[in-house]
Amino acid sequence: MEYHNAVLLKESVDGLNIKPDGVYVDVTFGGGGHSREILSRLGSEGKLFAFDQDEDAQRNSIDDPRFTLIPQNFRFIKRYLRFYGVKKVDGVLADLGVSSHQFDEAERGFSTRFDAELDMRMNQSVGLSAFDVVNNYDEEQISNVLFQYGELRNARAIAKKIIEKRSEGSIKTSFQLKEVLEQFIPKAKEHKVLAQIFQGIRIEVNQEIEVLKEFLLQIPEILNEDGRLSVISYHSLEDRLVKRFIRDGLFEGQPEKDFFGNIKVPMKKVGKLIIPSLKEIKENNRARSAKLRIATLA
Repeated sequence: MEYHNAVLLKESVDGLNIKPDGVYVDVTFGGGGHSREILSRLGSEGKLFAFDQDEDAQRNSIDDPRFTLIPQNFRFIKRYLRFYGVKKVDGVLADLGVSSHQFDEAERGFSTRFDAELDMRMNQSVGLSAFDVVNNYDEEQISNVLFQYGELRNARAIAKKIIEKRSEGSIKTSFQLKEVLEQFIPKAKEHKVLAQIFQGIRIEVNQEIEVLKEFLLQIPEILNEDGRLSVISYHSLEDRLVKRFIRDGLFEGQPEKDFFGNIKVPMKKVGKLIIPSLKEIKENNRARSAKLRIATLA
């Protein structure tokens, strides 16, 4: 797929334990790689629903009577499946993060490689843009975004510099932002630090953490008894949430114990954490940080 090379393709779809006549959901359609693999394993009675809010991805829709593409954010998974008369499904696959296409399209503003307007919206028709975050958030808000989502220890100093510079005029493009923050970007770690800054802003723009939490909380309600959840994450923030939810049914705190000290949790893991092979990483560098977790109802 030129649009996006599907990461851990076989492993993530294997994790769904596909039944030929089952109902499945790919909540991050993108280039359609995972969806096509699921369809290849479904019989004529099987059904696949896919979600993607990005208009570019929607152009990749698959012409197959078993397939339905829903042009919405997957935080609304339960609502839109109900709209199509579906209350329970046999498997849900999520390949989180940004697609190769979104990174490679300069004008989308996701990549540190290109000079583009600060946008970073996965759905370009609605909501906050990266420009709004950089130019309208106050110092504390910017600091919190960079610390929580970019995991930058010097987030406060970076935020102070942004506020100082934007008083001279708006920061409009990715290269302008890089120039403003030059003192915080050591040459030896330029790519890493820039990636953290851009990641923090992007997660805020797209509410990625809130979306993931809302999505995961709906999974126990929509999965059939032996249904599967297959989730690929790319950074520790996402992976921690997925791991905690599968283990505890919560994102923070401890699960309640009953009178006998037993913990009631909605999900349980299937197998161990799966990471890409060296061969896959060599062929697709963007697979290097991928982690796959598979779960079913407890």
